[in-house]
Amino acid sequence: MTHIIDREAVQDLLATRQAQLVEVLPEEDYAWAHLPKAVNLPLARIDEAAAAMLDRERPVIVYCHDWLCDMSPRAAHRLDHLGFREVHDYGVGKMDWLAADLPYEGQAALVSQNVRRDPVTATLDDPLEELTERIVADPAGLAVVVDEDDVVQGVIGSPELKGADMGGTAEQAMRVGVTTVRPSEQLTPLIQRMDRAKADHVVVTQADGTLVGLFGLGDLRPQATESDLG
Repeated sequence: MTHIIDREAVQDLLATRQAQLVEVLPEEDYAWAHLPKAVNLPLARIDEAAAAMLDRERPVIVYCHDWLCDMSPRAAHRLDHLGFREVHDYGVGKMDWLAADLPYEGQAALVSQNVRRDPVTATLDDPLEELTERIVADPAGLAVVVDEDDVVQGVIGSPELKGADMGGTAEQAMRVGVTTVRPSEQLTPLIQRMDRAKADHVVVTQADGTLVGLFGLGDLRPQATESDLG
């Protein structure tokens, strides 16, 4: 019998039961990015390779790209029919893992490798006058406003400071509805979109809106520039 599990259950099975992590996508997808220590067993080769690569007595976790990909449920059922005792399907796949800002292996150059994790932040009630000093002193010239759960509420930069009441709060001055991206975003298409929008920075969040950091065009690491940007 197979079980559909979430990210937290994957982490628990890996930590407590020595589960075997298996990506069932083709080799090129695996090479792009995969979960740490995952082995590659493409769906088309499961019958011939599963017995040699996997231990039938240990839990097996299979995954593919995302929740729309059906390779992992098909692989999970196949392994079940082949006699594996405990098979789990990480149904939302590796994009869920990457979007959660978790470590990965592979060639992909993602925002998570280049995000600035110490941007200027403010709470909704922070006095704008005190916050302005930190904004002006920071290279990005931008503050990210978060609530008590660290969920992004808005940003404050030069446009928001112009004409703002310095006696007010961050909430009163911030720009809401700011565009955000996930840590799983690929750098090249993101930079192209930022160039078209004439945006120097973008806020990076997890899927639940919690702040990861700030990505700016000046934050690119040399290896990302060479390998992914050409």
